[in-house]
Amino acid sequence: MTTRRSQAEEAARLLQQRKEINDQDFFLPHLTREEALRIVSTFREQPPSSDSSSSVSRQDTAVQSKQPILPSPELPKSYKDLRNHALACTRCGLAENRKSVVFSDGVEDASVMVVGEAPGANEDDTGIPFVGAAGKFLDLLLATVDLSRERNTYICNVLKCRPPGNRDPKPNEIKSCSPFLTRQIQLIQPEALLAVGSFAGRLLTGQEKTALGRIRGEVHSYQGVPLVVTYHPAALLRNPKWTFAFWEDLQLLRQVLNSG
Repeated sequence: MTTRRSQAEEAARLLQQRKEINDQDFFLPHLTREEALRIVSTFREQPPSSDSSSSVSRQDTAVQSKQPILPSPELPKSYKDLRNHALACTRCGLAENRKSVVFSDGVEDASVMVVGEAPGANEDDTGIPFVGAAGKFLDLLLATVDLSRERNTYICNVLKCRPPGNRDPKPNEIKSCSPFLTRQIQLIQPEALLAVGSFAGRLLTGQEKTALGRIRGEVHSYQGVPLVVTYHPAALLRNPKWTFAFWEDLQLLRQVLNSG
């Protein structure tokens, strides 16, 4: 019988081998989130070799992006009070039809903060970010670089309430909600940020009119915190060929953590 460790190693090895043979198709088996985490829970990603020719190995300095000017209303300075304040927030119209305020998941003493865009239907139902198919895939990929929301990762979104029909966030909604994200970053004090998706990436880099593909692949800095930008896991499910770019960005994130 295959051991848990060999299964975990095989999961990561599959990504690397398919990249090497330029196989762009990647399919996630129908696993529960718990099953996926069990497969990779014992895996520890080895640092990329020094002679790697991938784009990851070429990233050795942080890009000082134009910092976004975020509104800064007076918000609580303790984490518990900030969360309670968000749960009662009515700063924008999204409060009218929400089921839940999706504030965060993970640990408060996190090494990495993952920032997504906005809750979806599953998140609105549960009040927890990234719990659907995209969340399961995110957990699986994070585990290949020894990250998990149970041990060392904090997960949140730019918006705390679901936009109707999962439409894109509107500028006024981002303006209303982004101060909560700013305060979360200040309170969690992660070693690095991972922005997934266009809206999170553009907001935190200040490159609001730049395509995501041109932002990813290098280390940015948000208020002194190293920032890596990559694709949203939901986009990977629609476009499997982007999975390897996401995985490369995770290697870049791991380099940042290892150098800290």
